[in-house]
Amino acid sequence: MTPYEFLEDVATADIAFAAWGGTIEETFRAAADATMNVMVEDLESIHPLERRHVTHDADGLDMLLFDYLNDLIYYKDAEVLLTRGENIAIREKDGGGFHLDATLVGERIDVKRHEFRVDVKAVTLHRFSLAMTDRGWEAMVILDI
Repeated sequence: MTPYEFLEDVATADIAFAAWGGTIEETFRAAADATMNVMVEDLESIHPLERRHVTHDADGLDMLLFDYLNDLIYYKDAEVLLTRGENIAIREKDGGGFHLDATLVGERIDVKRHEFRVDVKAVTLHRFSLAMTDRGWEAMVILDI
């Protein structure tokens, strides 16, 4: 079972999903996969041929996730690169806030192998959330398409 689901009744012109994991890193990975899966039918068609190292600092974990998901869209638009999350590390910073270190792995878009669904323009802040629940970490994300 995938650690995310698309939510049909949340956004009419956009696409919404919930993602979850036992750890914050698992939840970031699941949200990244859901974001990419909105764009590409088969995540396994994205081969790990190129790597990009990303870092972010934010006051809250939710904004760290927001920035991280927007990285996927940035690389898709700026470098025509489809990526998935790998080696995600999140830590609390001395003095407050959080730091993300992650590697995005993927490859250039190949229209012969990558079956596209829709083009995601951005992650929105509308109803965006990240919270610890009884089941672990859960995120709610709406993507602008």
